[in-house]
Amino acid sequence: MKIGIVIGSHRPGSQSAKVANAVQQRLDAIAECESVYVLDLGGNPLPLWDEGMWSDDPDWQALFGPVSAELAACDGFVVVSPEWSGMAPAGLKNFFLLCGKGELAHKPAYLIGVSASEGGAYPIAELRMSSYKNTRLCYIPEHLIVRRVEKVFNADADSNDPRAQKYLGERLDFGLQNLCAYASALGAMRQNTVLEDSRFPHGM
Repeated sequence: MKIGIVIGSHRPGSQSAKVANAVQQRLDAIAECESVYVLDLGGNPLPLWDEGMWSDDPDWQALFGPVSAELAACDGFVVVSPEWSGMAPAGLKNFFLLCGKGELAHKPAYLIGVSASEGGAYPIAELRMSSYKNTRLCYIPEHLIVRRVEKVFNADADSNDPRAQKYLGERLDFGLQNLCAYASALGAMRQNTVLEDSRFPHGM
């Protein structure tokens, strides 16, 4: 199976990217996960959505076509979102607007919220509430909130808070194992034609 990691921070070299790197390392240790695709929105490489996405504009095809193909080949996703002013970043919301061709449809996703302090819950609630509607992404019940992120998942183990690192590392492993189990189960479900009906291209 192939798992995609979406890093929702616009900042190059972000703490979210650091967490995503730890996610990738742990996915590599899961036998069922054969490959990992990473989409890092650091630097905001994706322009804002416009109607050209609906008309197969050549510029959009050249820009987003390769990303769309990688996403379509994934069996599940990890979405890492920092909390900015109590919200998910604009670039991450824009990413979901761009995924209008079923790339994420009926695939499981594991949400990870990231906070420099004691936040991180609001993006989880926000993304669960809205980002699945037209993408038809299926968020699994498990999620992770990485608070005080500067103190965990650092390459230098001495920079980590031992107690927090142990707990969050174990929770992360549990969540990723859940994700892979859902990815395996939903693979068969996506073959069921009842899931798609041209009369209802969007969620209500």
